Amino acid sequence: MNNDTNEGLSKKERKQMIIKEINVHSRVTYDFLAQHLKVSEDTIRRDINELSKNMDVVQIKGGVMSNAYHNHKEGNLYNLTQKRIIAQKLVGLLKKDMVLLLGGGTTISEFIKMIPPQFKMTVFTVNLLSAVELLEKPNIKTIFLGGEISKFSQMSIGATVVMNLRDIKPDLCIIGANAIDLEEGFPDSDWDTVEVKKAMVSVSYSLAVLSITDKLNSIMKYKIADVDKINYFVTEASPDAEIFSDIKVRFPKIILL
Repeated sequence: MNNDTNEGLSKKERKQMIIKEINVHSRVTYDFLAQHLKVSEDTIRRDINELSKNMDVVQIKGGVMSNAYHNHKEGNLYNLTQKRIIAQKLVGLLKKDMVLLLGGGTTISEFIKMIPPQFKMTVFTVNLLSAVELLEKPNIKTIFLGGEISKFSQMSIGATVVMNLRDIKPDLCIIGANAIDLEEGFPDSDWDTVEVKKAMVSVSYSLAVLSITDKLNSIMKYKIADVDKINYFVTEASPDAEIFSDIKVRFPKIILL
């Protein structure tokens, strides 16, 4: 059976759904979109080719990312207001002279902008854009953990960065969740990226995972860690929101921000 007609969507409707998924998750693989929309991967690739020609999305090895994630231009950022709320909450986790391990992404970019210029700490990061943005903070010592730069996640990947991570013990690790599910944990769709994020989680004293609530109850192929590894779960919503009721029951030690 040809899966292209399973949902009865027009091409326009399908493209709108594709753009929404890319905006929510920042970057996705072709097979993720094919499974989610219940169409063939060839159909997804044709749609993505057309969308990329119109500059609606950016094609990368194995998948596609949002223009905002690629360029970090404020005017194109999906859910910018929500991401700024998350960023402000993250600032509240900072302590003077702490050692921070930082990932990357549009929300973390907003977080870096909000760090007070007088604030003093040491930040290790595996994301080149985060490292460059941190240079604007005169009292932050920035250490970039280099390696091969992934075109998929814009992070350092490979054995070198994983080995270097084993030599540090940060007070706090902040990473973004591309998806999150109570049963499946927080995953990603690129194995090389997952290997580095696993190492980041394993070496840190505490872990803050950030996510817009649109990403709740969604899954991807490769698990980074179980939900119970999270110390702080940071979203744009109030900690008292109904959507967190299951988390509160099953994982009462997680601090919701």
